[in-house]
Order: sequence, then C-alpha cells, then structure tokens
Amino acid sequence: MLLEVAQLGQPVLRAVADEVTADDFADPDFQQFLADMLETVRAEGGIGLAAPQFFVSKRLFLACLTPPKDENDVMEFEAFVNPRFSFMSEDRTAAWEGCLSFSELTVLVPRSNRVTIEYLDGAGNPQRKELEGLPARVMQHELDHLDGILTIDRAASTRDIVKTSEMKAVLGQEEEEVEEEEEEEEEEEE
Repeated sequence: MLLEVAQLGQPVLRAVADEVTADDFADPDFQQFLADMLETVRAEGGIGLAAPQFFVSKRLFLACLTPPKDENDVMEFEAFVNPRFSFMSEDRTAAWEGCLSFSELTVLVPRSNRVTIEYLDGAGNPQRKELEGLPARVMQHELDHLDGILTIDRAASTRDIVKTSEMKAVLGQEEEEVEEEEEEEEEEEE
C-alpha cells in the first residue's frame, strides 16, 4: 500500500523519533509498514525515506546504498533501524540535496565525507557499515529526519535554498564562477 509522504510544516518532521523496540519487530503491522515504506519509496523515486516522513515517529529509514547498474534495474533498499553514527569524518563536502517532504526545494548541504553507522536491519539483527561519498550523505540526510532536522536547517545561508525548477540556472552560475576562478588563477601564475 502506498503511504502519504508528510510535507514541510507537519509537526512529525520536527520531532525526535522514538526507538523501535524488540516487540515492534515481532509485530506483523511493523513488518507491513516496512513493506509499505519500500513500495512508497520506489513509487516516489527516492533513494531514501524515513518513518517520520510517513507520519510514524520511529527511528527507522530505508535507503539505497548502491545505485542500479542499469536504469531499468530495480533499486535495492535496506532498512536501518535505531541507527547511530559511531564515526563521522571531519572532512566535509557541500552538495545539493532534495527531499520528498519538500520536493519544490533543493538545498546545498555540507556533510561528512565518511561515516560509520551501526543499526539493526529489518529483522532486528545488528549491522555496521563504513560508507563514503553519496551513501554516507544519504545516511546523514535520513538520520537527520529521525532527529527532526531538515536539509533547510543545515544550509549555511538562505542563498543555499533554491526552487528545484531553477537548479539549471544555479548550476550554470556555479560553472561560470568556477571558470572565472580558474582564469584568475591562470592570470596570477603568468
């Protein structure tokens, strides 16, 4: 069953989610919720969605860590229950992120380049992953949802929040600025 995605302004998106309990794993409703989350994230075309985005304040999200090799392949998602970071690198990179809870906006967000995440899988088994690049970014984005933090809260400036339909203009401007900086560096070297 497809679930409704909570949109910006819904209080559940700003709340710290509750831990998933051992009893939750045995509950058929919990397992059905995981299946419904999976169906919905695939239908929405996201690479991750957290339980609070479905009006359920539980420490749980689904994420795709390895993109499909072919555009026709089905994205594989993993469940991350009661996740926590045991390591986050100090080296950070800013990149543009979207969110299905406010798809009209894209936000430039600085994130750690590498993380180690410890969590339970959908069956309640302990897991640990060391991730870098996009998978590390996805983990941080989704775990933020469990703490009531949104990408707009992570923006260094309101200038880093852009209407998604205007991203081509923003990216074009960034390319021009990089080219200008490179030209200035070349002139200084001469």
